[in-house]
Amino acid sequence: MGITDIMGIETIEILIIAMFFIGFYGVITTTNIVKSIVFIIILETAVIMFFLSIGYHVGILPPIGGEPDIYNMADPLPQALMITAVVIGLTGTAVNIIVFITLFRKHGTANWEVAARKNKEEFADE
Repeated sequence: MGITDIMGIETIEILIIAMFFIGFYGVITTTNIVKSIVFIIILETAVIMFFLSIGYHVGILPPIGGEPDIYNMADPLPQALMITAVVIGLTGTAVNIIVFITLFRKHGTANWEVAARKNKEEFADE
């Protein structure tokens, strides 16, 4: 039977889908800004891994180098799109961390709710 488990879905894809939902649940439920950033990273990683796992088949050849076999070659477009997604994800993470540092210096907390309340009070005083 190999590594195929449920309805033809491979084990790695099941783990990736579970990782996606763990990240999604964490983003929705946490009130800590640092944990939110970590869960967003988990979510992005799961999406990238899922798209890369869709195009994988046993015996497929890389698109660059080796003997050209057009019928047994991996499609380079998803790989190029996912490397772009990795770069965009890193940039987004850097921006998230900068925003967190700014909020922490301004309000002295890593809690979304406390920071929002303090921010609302600050703008109400003006």
